[in-house]
Amino acid sequence: MSETTAPARRYSYLGPAGTFTEAALKQAPEAAGQEWHPVDNLGEALGDVVSGRSDAAMIAIENSIDGGVTVAQDLLATIPGLRIVGEYLVPVRFVLVAKPGTRLEDVSVVSGHPVAYGQCRTWLDTNAPQHRHLIATSNVQAAADLFDPEKGIDAAIAPPGIEAHYDVEVLAEGIADNPDAVTRFVMVSRTVPVGEPTGADKTSLIIELPDDRSGALLDLLEQFATRGVNLTLLASRPIGDRMGRYRFVIDAEGHVKDARVADALLGVKRFSPKVVFLGSYPRADRIAATTRAAHDDDSFRDARDWLRGVIEGTADGEA
Repeated sequence: MSETTAPARRYSYLGPAGTFTEAALKQAPEAAGQEWHPVDNLGEALGDVVSGRSDAAMIAIENSIDGGVTVAQDLLATIPGLRIVGEYLVPVRFVLVAKPGTRLEDVSVVSGHPVAYGQCRTWLDTNAPQHRHLIATSNVQAAADLFDPEKGIDAAIAPPGIEAHYDVEVLAEGIADNPDAVTRFVMVSRTVPVGEPTGADKTSLIIELPDDRSGALLDLLEQFATRGVNLTLLASRPIGDRMGRYRFVIDAEGHVKDARVADALLGVKRFSPKVVFLGSYPRADRIAATTRAAHDDDSFRDARDWLRGVIEGTADGEA
C-alpha cells in the first residue's frame, strides 16, 4: 500500500514577495516548505483564513514607532472565529531605490507605503527636499511602481534586498529616522484549542466597556492589576455605532492557563458585555512575566483549596 502525502498547508501574507510580512513568515517553522499565498491587503489575508482557502495568515499588528496597526485591530475585533497562534518581530530597515542611472538629486516623486514614508520622512526632507510622496500598497509594490510609466515615479522606499526581485539600484541605505524600529507580526488561524504555557507568553483580548461613565476604564484595568497581570499593550478603537464608544485592544503578560490570567479573564467577562479572546501564545522576545508570590499559581490554588474547605466544613476559616 502506498503512503499518501498530506496536502501542503497554505499561508496568506501581504505580498508581493520581499515584504516585511514575508520576512516574518520565514520565521515560522511550521510554514517552511508549505504554500505561501501573497495577497493585496489584510482583509483578504484574514478572509482566506475564515473561508478555509488558507490555513493561517501572517499579519502586521503593531509597530514600535507608529503603534498599533488599526486595520488589523479592527478586523480582529469584528471577524469571528480567529485565533492568534504565534508572534514574530521583524526589524524595520529601509533603502531608497531607483531605476539604474537615476541620481538622488533627480528625485522628485517618491513611492512608498504610508507607514514606511512616515518613518523616512525626516531623511527625505533633508536629502530630497523637493520630493512628492505617492502612496504604494506595500513596500515591495513601491519598487514595482517604478516601472509603471504612467505613475512617473523617480525613487521608492523599499526593504533591503529588493534588488534581488527588481532591476533597481540602491541610492541610499538606512534611511529610516529610527534605526531601532521593529514591527510585530502575528500568525492568525481559525479557532483552535489553546496550547500549553511556555513561561514566556502573551494573551491578546479586545474588550468593550459596559457603559460610558466615569471610572469604567479604571474598573476594567483593575481586573488585571489586582491579579498582578501586567499589560504590554492598551489601545482604544472606536466601535463605530456612535460617538464616544470605544473598544480596547489589550495584550497581557501570561497565558490563559496561568491562574492569575484566568482569574482576570473571569473578572473581565463578568464586567464587559463583549470580550474577544484572540489567543495565548509564546512571546517573540521570550521574556517571562515577573510576578509576586501572591499572584503565582500556587497562591491561587491555595486560596481555592481554603475556600473549598470553608464551604465543606473541613477548614476552620483561618487562612
